[in-house]
Parts: sequence; structure tokens; C-alpha cells
Amino acid sequence: MKYISTRGGMAPQPFSDILLEGLAPDGGLAVPETIPQVSDDTLEQWRGLSYAELAGEILGLFIDDIPQEDLRSLVAAAYNSDVFPGPRMVPVKPLKGGMSLLGLSEGPTLAFKDMAMQFLGQVFEYVLEHRGATLNILGATSGDTGSAAEYAMRGKRSVTVFMLSPQGRMSDFQRAQMYSLQDANIHNIAVEGVFDDCQDIVKTLAGDLEFKEAYRLGAVNSINWARIAAQVVYYFWGWLRATDQGGAREVSFCVPSGNFGNILAGHIAREMGLPIRRLVLATNENNVLEEFFRTGVYRPRSSAQTHATSSPSMDISKASNFERFIFDLLGREPEQVRELWKQLEENGQFDLSDLKPQFEARYGFVAGTSSHADRLATIRRVYEETGVLIDPHTADGVKVAADFVEEGVPMLVLETALPAKFAETIREAVGIEPPVPAHLAGLASLPQRVVNMACDVEQVREYIREHAPLRNSEAP
Repeated sequence: MKYISTRGGMAPQPFSDILLEGLAPDGGLAVPETIPQVSDDTLEQWRGLSYAELAGEILGLFIDDIPQEDLRSLVAAAYNSDVFPGPRMVPVKPLKGGMSLLGLSEGPTLAFKDMAMQFLGQVFEYVLEHRGATLNILGATSGDTGSAAEYAMRGKRSVTVFMLSPQGRMSDFQRAQMYSLQDANIHNIAVEGVFDDCQDIVKTLAGDLEFKEAYRLGAVNSINWARIAAQVVYYFWGWLRATDQGGAREVSFCVPSGNFGNILAGHIAREMGLPIRRLVLATNENNVLEEFFRTGVYRPRSSAQTHATSSPSMDISKASNFERFIFDLLGREPEQVRELWKQLEENGQFDLSDLKPQFEARYGFVAGTSSHADRLATIRRVYEETGVLIDPHTADGVKVAADFVEEGVPMLVLETALPAKFAETIREAVGIEPPVPAHLAGLASLPQRVVNMACDVEQVREYIREHAPLRNSEAP
């Protein structure tokens, strides 16, 4: 299995190379040359597997430059009861109205990002140690990626993390999770601006190939294909659980999404042959992606036009992973992708409304939006009906999913985080304090270590120069 760029300017690379690269040298994103296929017989053979075993089978389809025995050891270390405690690692939690939650928030930072990030922590260390190399990870977070990455990478000898986050745009709990870490290899930088500003800085520095090489920059954001591959696993897991009973064959998934990585993994699973009926994309007030699937026009917004909402991890107007779907939508033609992104840079938008009939008919995509009032009402209703507390991002998903439930087709809503991370909204919705797991009790009282910085790529560049291990003494 080799990987190419969505923009066509990268020679085919093995998995371990694109793992360490992040953004492709031509500014595109790495994708597999071909999508591996999974037969119905293979699906049935996978029914009795544990999550770690299933991850080994699926990731083995995308990774052929790591011995399979070693890969099985890596997934066993990433997915076990020490990291994801509880009776079942990814439980299915029934709700009313034909929906269930796919419980992806049982990990150390209480968010779905742990599902991929724990694997990344293992595979980064494995590849770097085998190469005798080190890596400086530069990332941006709207709330959950940062803590999941830092908890997965903390203490790793060969990895240093520089994580950009938007000042004042995360919940108190999210900030405490990240900024309370005191590990020497973790650097938190709070940028004046929104998530998209942080992401733009990351892409600018990743696109400076001389700087990227000199300072060994890599990525943990979902621009890194390994994140997407690891997330594909839980779509198969959810489908296998939802079809265990009752004989349903197709399953729909509703995914709260801002950066398009989580639902892109569902798209890849569907392209691999998993019988997915619909991929329901749920957005909050920052509905750039919903607008595209409704109209065919992709029109990212400026920082000033990006709303601060009560589902802050989705306060994103430029979806990094969207390019991978557009690559498939355009028949995997990199020249067309390059032209579209040139239009985007020049005009601030592009129009694919002529391809709109394919969105659902060919790829299963539909979309909807949710507001603050919707989140409060949904959290309250689900709690009153089932006694289950859900976080505001998951509430966006439950609200939007309701319009697409079909008789005989299970609807799995991907849980994005536990409600403890967003206590203020939970209190407003139901008037109670969400429970905090014992290992995170007292988090808010811990000292915090963070550097505040203007939205200035050169300031971030200089900070990395001062704190990153160098490739050589001549690094600029």
C-alpha cells in the first residue's frame, strides 16, 4: 500500500513516511493509491473480534511496511482496559427514536480523539525508534485534539509537541486538561484568534519545506492519514454491533463534524464496502459544510465570521480534511483539485453544484444544523427520556440525526465527548453538575503552563526554533 497526494505532486510513499510527514510536500493531503475492499464474508469473520483485534485487521489493510506481528502489538498497547477502562471499550448506548450512541469517549481525555490518538502515540514511537529519529509535532486544536494528542505523546522520548489553541475559545475543562500538563516535551501555545487561525499557522509552517525539514515537523491533526485510518475502525465496530440483532444490513451514522476528519473516516469505510446507508453530517452555527452538502458551494468564512458557540470543538470554518473527499468526488483527478483550491484562494469559494446529485446517491452524504437552543433542548430531552447525559456536540448529532432515521435502518450517533468537559452547558440544560471521572477530579486546581501569543506565524516559528530539538546545527 502506497500513498499519493490529493494534488498529485508527491511520488508514492509507504505508510511510515507519510506518518512522519503530515502535510504532503505539494500542500495536498496523503491518500491511499487504492481503497482496500472488505467482503461480506470477511465482515462476518470479524464479528467475534475484540476492538484491538479488529483494529489490527483494518489497519493492516493500510499499513504494510510494519510487520503484522508488530502492528498487533501496537494496537494491543493502544486499545486495552488500562487505557479505555470499562466493561466494553466502545459501547452502544440505546436512545429513543430509533437512535443509539456509539460510545467513543471512554479514553483518558473523555473525547473521541483518544480512539485515534492512542494508536498514533504507539506508532510514532515505534517508527521513530526504528529510524533512530525524533519528531516535533505541530498541531492545532479547537478543544479535544490537543489534550488527546498530549496525553498520548507525553513522556515519549522521541516526540515533542507544540499545540496551538485559540485563546478563550475552549471550555474551562478543555483548557485545564491541556495546560495542566507539566511534561517537558509538551508545549501549549494559546493564539489570539479562532481555530482556523491556528490551523493556518500550522499549514504555513508545514508548507515551508526547508523549515519543516530542519525542525522535523510532523502532524497529529487529521491532516495525518494515520488519524483517519484509526478512526475507520470504529465504523466497522459500530456496524458489527448494530447488525448483531434484528437482521439489519445497512446502518446510518450521524457525525458531529467541524474539520471533516471524523466523518471522512466513515466515507472511507463506506468506500471499503461497509454497508452504510447514510453519513449524516451535523454542524453547529458554523455550518460551512452543511451549506456545501445543501447547495454544492464551498464557502469558508473568515475568523470574524466564525461564531463562538456552546459546541466549541466544532467552531471551524475551514475543514482541513474536506480536500480528501473532494479528491474522490472529482474522480481522484489531482489537476482538478489543484484548480479548485486555486479558485478557493482567489475567490474565497468554489461551486460544485453540478455534482450535487452524487452527494447522497453515490456517497450517502446528507447534512443538517443545530443551534444553542437545539443543544439545550436535546440534552434535556435525552436526559429526561433515558437518564443519559450527552455533551453539546453529541447533542448536535442527536438533533440532526432525528430527521434522517428510517425504519429498519439503525442510526448510530457518534458520541464526541463526555459531558464533564462542558459543565456550563450541562448546568444550563438540566441544572445538574456532570460527573467527573475520578482520575480527572481536581483538574481545575492544578497549575497551568501555557504561552500566550499573537496570531503571528513568525512568533510561532521563533518559539519552535528556541524549543525544538534540531536536525542539524545549521538549522535556520
